[in-house]
Amino acid sequence: MQKSIKMSLKGVKLDKKDWFGKSDPFLEFHRQLLDGSYALAHRTEFIKNTLNPNWKPIKINTRRLCDNNPDTVIRVDCFDWNSNGTHDLIGEFFTTLAELEQTRPGKSFALVHPKKKSKRGYRHSGEIVVEQILVTREYSFLEYIQGGCELNFVVGIDFTGSNGDPRDSSSLHYILGNRPNQYTQAITAVGNVIQDYDSDQLYPAYGFGARLPPTWQVSHQFSLNGNPADPNCQGIDGILAAYHQCINSVQLYGPTNASPIIGNVARMARDALHQQQAKDYFILLLLTDGILTDMDQTIHTIIEASELPMSIIIVGVGDADFDDMERLDSDDALLRIGNRVAKRDIVQFVPFREFRNGPPAKLASNVLEEIPGQLADYYNDRSWAPLNQPYY
Repeated sequence: MQKSIKMSLKGVKLDKKDWFGKSDPFLEFHRQLLDGSYALAHRTEFIKNTLNPNWKPIKINTRRLCDNNPDTVIRVDCFDWNSNGTHDLIGEFFTTLAELEQTRPGKSFALVHPKKKSKRGYRHSGEIVVEQILVTREYSFLEYIQGGCELNFVVGIDFTGSNGDPRDSSSLHYILGNRPNQYTQAITAVGNVIQDYDSDQLYPAYGFGARLPPTWQVSHQFSLNGNPADPNCQGIDGILAAYHQCINSVQLYGPTNASPIIGNVARMARDALHQQQAKDYFILLLLTDGILTDMDQTIHTIIEASELPMSIIIVGVGDADFDDMERLDSDDALLRIGNRVAKRDIVQFVPFREFRNGPPAKLASNVLEEIPGQLADYYNDRSWAPLNQPYY
């Protein structure tokens, strides 16, 4: 059984480490590995210029914290943050999940500096006080799916001019007979996995960046099937059929604006959120050949969407430089722009060229690897159990 531990922690009378001010403390949680070494499980934010910090409440999955083993040693380090990256250790303490589960609010842990503990008269370098602590059950992706949660698959395809004339064999949209191009390969690989979790097999499919007949105005979101009132396609074959028809009826143009489609899927997810149930989770597969023209607006839209039951998979097709797209895939730090910060990471970016010559299953595995965790974390963070729990 998976669990999560939620804690509110504060420091009391921590040692001063800075010459011209107080410390800038933060905490790191490490789990002990089988070989006796330690692996980082969680890091808090640092708080400027204080010896009595109050950190924001933290939540750690017990699998990450201690491999769900209640007796695994957990080392908690308290550091003084420095901008050059050479953080100074204030002190450390050791605990286990078993001890934390028995901990009551008000309990304190003494921080001991390993280089000072043998000095005469040394007691500790401050204390970490547990103000609140709660250990709760966590459900897995499979438990949510078995409980009735459905994945709602949405596709967005780049029809901008940089893809090349579809009639030219060098175009990324070029189709020769039944031979798939990069767009259709990615749709098929990802869709064939997701369709097993979507009972109605109806998938909204959109294009962006093309001129549409009869007015030939540029559209940043249009239905592949030509029906603005009902963009749903029946199954993966339906998406591919609509794509084949669309590529022969529109004029590739530009610019490459992704925020309208992301915002549209976010509205679908927001409507589902009103159910207050783990019932509908949305996955947008966005396929593009280059850098987004509306990058800042896309970041804003993704940050808003990070509070909703949805994830975004971006597949870069072609050989463009996708370095800027990696910014959206915020594995190391949450996406931010100005003072706005995403609530969680919801984007997975994969360049198709890395899987062009491999089996479709390898591409699907890589683009979908973060979805189970993103879905489970979203609902667990809200303490929403699976709709139906016949096995629990």
